[in-house]
Amino acid sequence: MRVHYKHTSRILLALDCIIFGFDGEELNLLLIKRNFEPEYGKWSLMGGFLGEQEDLEEASRRILYNLTGLDSNYLEQFQTFGAVDRDPVERTVSVSYYALVNIEEQDGNAIRAHNASWISLKNRPALIFDHDSIVDAALQRLRYKAALHPLGFELLPEKFTIPQLQKLYEAIYDTSLDRRNFSRKILSTGLLQSTGEKDANSVTKKAQLFTLNTEEYLKFQNGFFNFLPELTLAESI
Repeated sequence: MRVHYKHTSRILLALDCIIFGFDGEELNLLLIKRNFEPEYGKWSLMGGFLGEQEDLEEASRRILYNLTGLDSNYLEQFQTFGAVDRDPVERTVSVSYYALVNIEEQDGNAIRAHNASWISLKNRPALIFDHDSIVDAALQRLRYKAALHPLGFELLPEKFTIPQLQKLYEAIYDTSLDRRNFSRKILSTGLLQSTGEKDANSVTKKAQLFTLNTEEYLKFQNGFFNFLPELTLAESI
């Protein structure tokens, strides 16, 4: 016979996904315009509830795929939100994950079919419930991790230029970085492999295309990594 704990009320466990993408100029969020109550017609993070037979990451990946058609190589749990009044319908605790996806690899039609849109982080609309606070916390976590680990590459296409990489980190940190220092530092890591090709879309047509050195990347994933010469770790937190 199955044993149950005695309790007088239930608490729902939700999973919210903060999905970051980079459009070449700005950091973007994938948001959904709700077509159901509560807060019909307002903007929201991707979210859903934990199934009885799911673990947390499994549920988060299911929600991400079902609502957007996306699979993400990088998905990280970062914080739990449990204010008593955070959801006006029922007492709900949210375990939040952030995902990093390459916008160029995604099917725009599939995303739109799920009533979702990529929106600039700087121009994001007001979100429902406590979702704005969740996004702010996710951004702080991303900035912290990006200073230590080369996870920013998850947001880039397979081939990229150093100026594109610099724009990405300037977008993440909302700051300007010195071009020469950045280029010198990133090349010294051994993370980049030259493809021998040039970027046809570059204004000067001299920008070299690089790809990620996967072997070196795997070495850095679990180690200390700080290649942002103008940002200290304290500033990134």
